[in-house]
Amino acid sequence: MESIKKILIISSDKTLLDVLHFCFDGWGYEVFLWKSYDEDTTAIKKISPDVIVIDIHSARTSDLKICNTLKNDHITAFTPVITLIDKRHLRSHLLNLKYGVDDYLIKPPDPLDLRIRIEMAIRRSQYSFYASPLTGIPGARAIEETVNDKLRNNAPFSFGYVDIDNFKAFNDKYGYVKGDQVIMNIAYLLYTTLKKFGNPDDFTGHIGGDDFVFITTPDKYETVCRNFISEFDKISPFHYNEEDRKHGFIIARDRNNALRKMPLMSLSVAVINKNDASAIKTMLEINERVVEIKKYLKKTAGSKFMADRREQTAELALSPRLNDKKGFSDFAYKPLGQILLERNLLSGEQLDEALKTHWRKGVIFGEILKEMGVVKEDQLRAALVTQNAMLH
Repeated sequence: MESIKKILIISSDKTLLDVLHFCFDGWGYEVFLWKSYDEDTTAIKKISPDVIVIDIHSARTSDLKICNTLKNDHITAFTPVITLIDKRHLRSHLLNLKYGVDDYLIKPPDPLDLRIRIEMAIRRSQYSFYASPLTGIPGARAIEETVNDKLRNNAPFSFGYVDIDNFKAFNDKYGYVKGDQVIMNIAYLLYTTLKKFGNPDDFTGHIGGDDFVFITTPDKYETVCRNFISEFDKISPFHYNEEDRKHGFIIARDRNNALRKMPLMSLSVAVINKNDASAIKTMLEINERVVEIKKYLKKTAGSKFMADRREQTAELALSPRLNDKKGFSDFAYKPLGQILLERNLLSGEQLDEALKTHWRKGVIFGEILKEMGVVKEDQLRAALVTQNAMLH
């Protein structure tokens, strides 16, 4: 059952309050009416509204301080704030959006227009609250809701759990900034792989840290896993410096604090298939099966995936590069950024900046470099020719 949404409306205009209360109460919202407010957000926290509507009477900066206060408090930071403003002060108010205003409507608002803005604002805030701030993709709460929805509808699906092997060793040696880049890269690869080889409505989620999930269908998961692992194995060595790539390992401390050779990062993907005959009923059961498969996968080196088939024998699929003992020095493929970096056409800082935009926004990497003005068209074209030659 969907919870009742709470709306706090702040205005000294009694007529406006009466109209909005009548409309939103009739639409099934829980409405709170205030005639004034101050900078103390304690009372607002107690109500815990889903959205706040503030009637701003003039362009005074002091009227917008409450918005800034709300956005600077971690408890109310994701609560949408919609302001009602006088048309005469439109330009001044728009310049004051920096104070934490999410949206505005000209006063007096059409109640139906306001309702639409409210619903859109709530939806955006829920996504922002549940999404990973690093990758921008849905987090644990959204993952659970998606799975439960499929279980309720008895829809067949494949739940994939992605873990990065040896990520901690990489993070310890290269630092959290480089570690965050790996996480962003994984998010981008997983999302684009699902879009290319999965279904239009497949789901990508980021539990946190180096743990990701995806939801597709039983007829697609194997293709998704193989291509995802293949792309990761091509790209991941270039998160390391040249020396570590050549060696194929780094010297780092293990979980027992002992120094040893740690392999370069790889992927372990555990897949749970829910079909018509499956007895899976809850998210907890899926989690228990994932844990079992992860324990088994951790015993095997390299990138791999395995699907749990309780009625059949579980299948383990390994990366083609599992038995490569030579490291990565002879590996033919190089990312476009690496080629440009080796040709001294861009700096490491410029490469990092372009990659973050590429991973987060999905913009074509070459286009980002051209917009940054660091690489010319002919230089980019020459690098692409070199990269294509490596693949043939």
